[in-house]
Amino acid sequence: MAQELQQNQRLGQHLTRQQIRFVRLLELNAPELDEAVENELETNPALEVADPEGEADRRLSDNTPYYLRHANNASADRPSFDFIPPDESESLYDYLLRQIDEKEISKELADIAKYIVGNLDSNGYLQRPLSGIIDDLAFNQDIDIPLPTAEKALSIVRELDPPGIGGENLRQTLLLQLQRLPDSEARQDAINILTDYFEPFYMRHSHKIISGLRISKDRLERANELILTLNPKPGAAFGGNAATAAGIIVPDFVVSGEGDELFISLNNRIPELAVEESFSEAMRGVERRRGRPKKGTEFISSRYNDAKDFIDILRQRQQTMLTVITAIVNHQKDFFDSGDVYALRPMMLRDISNATGLDISVISRATANKYVDTPWGSIMPVKSLFSDTVTDSGNEEKSPEKESQSDDSLTNRKVEALIAEIVEKEDKRHPLSDEKIRKILLERGHDISRRTIAKYRDRQGILIARLRKTL
Repeated sequence: MAQELQQNQRLGQHLTRQQIRFVRLLELNAPELDEAVENELETNPALEVADPEGEADRRLSDNTPYYLRHANNASADRPSFDFIPPDESESLYDYLLRQIDEKEISKELADIAKYIVGNLDSNGYLQRPLSGIIDDLAFNQDIDIPLPTAEKALSIVRELDPPGIGGENLRQTLLLQLQRLPDSEARQDAINILTDYFEPFYMRHSHKIISGLRISKDRLERANELILTLNPKPGAAFGGNAATAAGIIVPDFVVSGEGDELFISLNNRIPELAVEESFSEAMRGVERRRGRPKKGTEFISSRYNDAKDFIDILRQRQQTMLTVITAIVNHQKDFFDSGDVYALRPMMLRDISNATGLDISVISRATANKYVDTPWGSIMPVKSLFSDTVTDSGNEEKSPEKESQSDDSLTNRKVEALIAEIVEKEDKRHPLSDEKIRKILLERGHDISRRTIAKYRDRQGILIARLRKTL
């Protein structure tokens, strides 16, 4: 095996370190950007906050609009996002453990019950089989318990509040809640329905339930009303559940209106940054002594250059974001003026790219996971402002040339709004199928295929007709 050297010439493109940092900052939303700036201030001693008393305003020209010179430009009736209090509510896990400690049961049963509680998910369901829990106790904690003891501990858990805790599936969770209610005809009918006719109940086959249980339609309706009052996720209302905790959305952009004029701004509290004076002075000394580098100047140079790069990249990021949202608002001005979804024009990434001169990938990163606060007070994803043209055949048209032919083109957002409007007004006892919705749209002059209707209905989380039917 011989060794040899070969020389090859290759042509390739590589992102610089500054470009990579810019891309990463561009992808961040408002809270993430605040955190990134704070982390940079903590880790780089050469970076500091400039004079907050007006230095940033003095650097801007007198022609700069007011809303670009002030971060806090929201109207008085809008909520402030300065402080988000921590979630101090009691978690489901702590609430159940406290109830177990208050019960007069043996330590063995209490320990097993607590272990079962630890296997509940955030909704209060027991996803792991009891046999698996017994095996876990035997292998991990060297506790050997018989099945009857484990079943007794599980029954103790299911007696805890809120009702329905410890169920293995939806049917069992609902049955556990029904068993806590006072005895009545509707309660017994509901138990029979969930026990023996759960599938017909779920599939809305009311005739099977009526014939099988030999009950009247009125009794079925009363039982159904009782079932609908039950909580399918009994543990979801408690704090401390990251999976179900309500997230607070902080908009990245604010669009406000005054008369016929729209004002656009970035909704963040990024301070004016500057290079720390001692590092600037040290770098001036290093530059004066070129050719005679002193020991330790590498640290000063790297920190100084990192600080300057971060300031430039952050400024570029903010300008890019403002350029993108301005182009979007200009394209969708009718929508921001009226708030009517029917006013949305067809708009794709390439449209904003053509308007701004920025690459499509930059537009995509600048709008992904970003939100805009609209003039009428609602906060919506920026991505929801983009929509494709739907042709008469019901297919989405990707051609930007065709999109620009008419401002009255039917967009997918308009189709979704039309479908939602039709479903909202339908008779819930006889819900409309996708084919019937297609015929209604056709009568209104929109020839949309049934497949497209099914796609947009599903995108909005609207169930199929059979599952929308009320008993």
